[in-house]
Amino acid sequence: MIEPKLNIKHLQVAVFDWDNTLAESRTALLFAIGRVLQEYKLPEWDVVKNLRDANLSFKDNFPKIFGEKSEEAYRKYADIYLKNVSGLIKSFPKVREVLDFFTEHNIPIMIMTNKDRKLLEYELPLLFKPQTFANIVCGHEAKADKPHKEHLLYTVKNIIGADKITPQKVWVIGDSPQDSTCAKQAGALAIRIGKAIWADNDDDREGILFFDSFVDFYQTLLLSNPK
Repeated sequence: MIEPKLNIKHLQVAVFDWDNTLAESRTALLFAIGRVLQEYKLPEWDVVKNLRDANLSFKDNFPKIFGEKSEEAYRKYADIYLKNVSGLIKSFPKVREVLDFFTEHNIPIMIMTNKDRKLLEYELPLLFKPQTFANIVCGHEAKADKPHKEHLLYTVKNIIGADKITPQKVWVIGDSPQDSTCAKQAGALAIRIGKAIWADNDDDREGILFFDSFVDFYQTLLLSNPK
């Protein structure tokens, strides 16, 4: 169907989340965290994940799970993750076509993630050419991470100023309430693909465009922007 909000006539930048948006990295994450939890004789992830603060990154939640051993536990997690991610990570159907669509229309595409840069920079080339993205901002690189708007403002600052952001000019595509909240606080269009990786509280649905998958998103982009 034609979705007027997806008209790209005035679009200046499209910003994508990484985990569970461009990349199916949850399998690698669960594999690694499962090994670490077992080593520390803690319950399985489905139990300890309830200790999380949904507004913090996966890494920043380690103190809530591992306490004073959080830094040591994260180093072990990262080591296991990096050794195994190449055989576990994949993308989703039509993600590449969506990225190509924006590239073909000369619209810069960026990644905005709360993820540790060391992990992101290792796994990104496993799926995409890094030069595809005009900018990549990871956790703790802006004044505040998602869901705070500062993360988006920092990511797009070389393209558009904070006072110029509108839903027509800046899109944020992600899977979670963190992504949508960040987008709306900054004045951008929030687009949600699929279901959130952690199934956190998702009551605030106002002003968000939802799509079941990238397949649906891609088809709507094409229909909303005929050649």
